[in-house]
Amino acid sequence: MFRALRPVRARPSGTIRTCVLLALLSATGIAILELVREQTGTSGFFVGLGLALLPVAPLMAAFRWPGRAAPAPWSQLLFCFGWGACTAALIAILANNFATEWIAAATADASAADHLGSVAIAPVVEESAKAAALLLVFAFRRRHFTGPADGFVVAGFTATGFAFTENILYLGNAFVEDLAEDSGALESVTAATFFVRIVLSPFAHPLFTVLTGLGFGVAAVSARRSRRIFLPLLGLALAMGMHALWNGSSQFGEHGFYVVYACVMVPAFGLLVWLAVRIRRDRLRAVARELSLYAAAGWLGPAEVPALASMPARSLARALARRSGGRAAGRTVARYEADAAALALLRNRARRGGPVRERDFAGRERELLHRLWQGRATAGPALARAAVMEELVPPWFDPLAPVGARADVPRPRRVAGAPPRPAAAPDPGLRRSGPWSSATPAGPSSIRPCVLPGGDGVR
Repeated sequence: MFRALRPVRARPSGTIRTCVLLALLSATGIAILELVREQTGTSGFFVGLGLALLPVAPLMAAFRWPGRAAPAPWSQLLFCFGWGACTAALIAILANNFATEWIAAATADASAADHLGSVAIAPVVEESAKAAALLLVFAFRRRHFTGPADGFVVAGFTATGFAFTENILYLGNAFVEDLAEDSGALESVTAATFFVRIVLSPFAHPLFTVLTGLGFGVAAVSARRSRRIFLPLLGLALAMGMHALWNGSSQFGEHGFYVVYACVMVPAFGLLVWLAVRIRRDRLRAVARELSLYAAAGWLGPAEVPALASMPARSLARALARRSGGRAAGRTVARYEADAAALALLRNRARRGGPVRERDFAGRERELLHRLWQGRATAGPALARAAVMEELVPPWFDPLAPVGARADVPRPRRVAGAPPRPAAAPDPGLRRSGPWSSATPAGPSSIRPCVLPGGDGVR
């Protein structure tokens, strides 16, 4: 008569997932450090560690730059770096060694096994291990995976961590070899290895993995399920192919390495830089375009939008807030800027069909609007002043003057106990969680509707 309901397993909480991931990173970190120390010796390990640390900070800063418009939490970025340095590196070393030994035993040719392992096995294993971090962020932190910029950043941090551990191994082994042969400083293997891996090609691993990250990033804003599956796999395949070409460059003759470096790696690096600049510019344009609608509805001041779409103005606003209100005010402005950018990107995904996969789109929008409303008293004047100082608004413009009421935006009714209402009435067509109740449900015609799951629409 009545069909029994299937038991539903509770989804692990965020705290449990965090503890599991920390335990995994700690265990793999201890294992990989001990494994590298055994192969390089204690002295080689510390020398390799010191030299491998040199490019880490510049690479982190470079890969965080495209995503500064809506920065990802540092905890997420450090997880990606730790995954690449610990878990992915351990998987790669163990899998590569096993595959090379198995091929050598099967073919009785150690040199052929090493060549096949570096060209065919290592790219597949290493890129798959690094892509696992991107998949975890994509699956469990979709809120912070808003487009190609986030894929770019996450992939760069993961690959930087992987290259860091790999550089310790290579530089440590080179130092041990130099000690055994008593080589001079300029003629040492350590100097040659440092020049090739740290000076000449520190971007090699990040360049490969960024292709996978871009696939995940484009999939994050795609409404079609087939693209969300196909694009990450395509990016992973391209990363494996470029990695295999790089590893096999030494087999293309005496000057094969230099030919591949000059004809493939340098142009690819230039394309990567151009792409980073364009991604950052497009993201700032999206922030300006979407926030202008919220400003027209009264949620933001008219001078805040150009300031929020300019990174120099954002930095200046934080400095002004710290100067007048201390570090707490500076942190408030920083949170306000991050929330405003997140709100703009959330709405931008709604236009492109992204919220088809986000079940709580309206709730997330209300949450961000509420947080903006709480911090506006501190952040609004700082951003307005920064816009004037950066000449983002006309010199005659008064950023603190009230915004004229729009005929198509009804003024809200005051709720008992609510704070004073803003200069312009918040548009009821934009979902909000503040203490305002609309006189009529009509919103401005300039805000186009975005259809959400279940027929819910946000205007």
